[in-house]
Amino acid sequence: MTSLAASRCPFSGATGAPSSSADGPATHEAPRIASTAAVVDVDPFDEAVLANPHPMHEQLREAGRDLVYLPQYDTYAVARYEVVRETLENWQDFASGAGVGLSNFNREEPWRAPSLLLEADPPRHDAPRAALEKILGPRRLRHYESGWMDTAHRLVDSLLGQGIGSTRELDAVTAISEVYPLQVFPDAVGLTQGGLENLLPYGNFAFNAFGPRNRLVTDEMESIKPVMAWVAQQCPREALSAEGFGADIWARTDHRDLTEEQAPMIVRSLLTAGVDTTVYGISAVLYHLASNPEQYQRLRNDPSLVRRAFEEALRLESPVQTFFRTTTREVSIGGTTLPTDQKVLMFLGAANRDPRRWENPDAFDLDRNPSGHVAFGSGIHQCAGQHVARLEAACILIALLERVEHLEFAAAPERKINNTLLGWASLPLRLHTT
Repeated sequence: MTSLAASRCPFSGATGAPSSSADGPATHEAPRIASTAAVVDVDPFDEAVLANPHPMHEQLREAGRDLVYLPQYDTYAVARYEVVRETLENWQDFASGAGVGLSNFNREEPWRAPSLLLEADPPRHDAPRAALEKILGPRRLRHYESGWMDTAHRLVDSLLGQGIGSTRELDAVTAISEVYPLQVFPDAVGLTQGGLENLLPYGNFAFNAFGPRNRLVTDEMESIKPVMAWVAQQCPREALSAEGFGADIWARTDHRDLTEEQAPMIVRSLLTAGVDTTVYGISAVLYHLASNPEQYQRLRNDPSLVRRAFEEALRLESPVQTFFRTTTREVSIGGTTLPTDQKVLMFLGAANRDPRRWENPDAFDLDRNPSGHVAFGSGIHQCAGQHVARLEAACILIALLERVEHLEFAAAPERKINNTLLGWASLPLRLHTT
């Protein structure tokens, strides 16, 4: 039986119980709560686990219970599809307002003012969510589609040149995934002052901050301060162009749909989550297409499958791997009653590979209908920018399909390590053009 006598402050850096690797931990009954939750002695924020979380995910799913206890952080977790989805959608019992990271805002000071979208519950969450759903909805995005497609073609042409039958080696992360979103999204928001190089570090830090205060957070505590200041400078109305998502948000204050205090916070949310997750998603689909050349050829033959390919990649390699919720009352999961104000870690990436929900879950399969995956979350906090990400990914994929006959790895890819996100730091590809 694993000893769980020492609990810990999750931000103290102190270890509360001995840890073990994801390869060999034991599964026990949790003694401290006399419940049916299983104890799985793993550290989901260990850098080796963050680089390859899938073995740990299987262990959590197959621990024999819907609910597991993670002694390393004195918290509970869910990894099976059904219970993850139920937890995401049950905002009444599992709140976001205490933070969607390990830190509990009911007891700890947040590192920045909480997001009105991600870290708020109804009714505080309602008006910002309603406004952003309209601004970022499919109907509104049709205004951008033609221009974003042209930008994708120009980027691909600049990378491949105008010749035919040639081969080009490049790092798809730094040449495509990180470039294309920054060519279209900031303009769509209405950023006008330059400094776009701040967006990726800001998003990276924000998603690291949802985890424990480990090296990934502390190493950037000083360097992130001027980045945060730059982000704050982009959010006032006068800093934004007269047209764009930002102007649309501020226009809602004219109709009193939003207050002038809410508007800059919502613009900040766009700048926090609007780039990194799309970068990771585009890299994910390129990785799986390079890993599955027969699927790439099928996609070339039928480009109408582009959006399915993106969704399938998100299912397999969800950019956002985890979020926390906090119980608002005593609530039961799988027969275990959790107390009020208890953090629960939801493994979205594990749910999206749960064999209870998905046949042959580890395969990238364009015959699969991936709808229902929880890579964008589910329920009232489902990603408000999901249609933006889908459109950006579709544009760049279509542009590549038109020029690239097949693609393959030129070298081994390298993972980027983040407490919340799963993605690639480097994706060396060899592109063979038509």
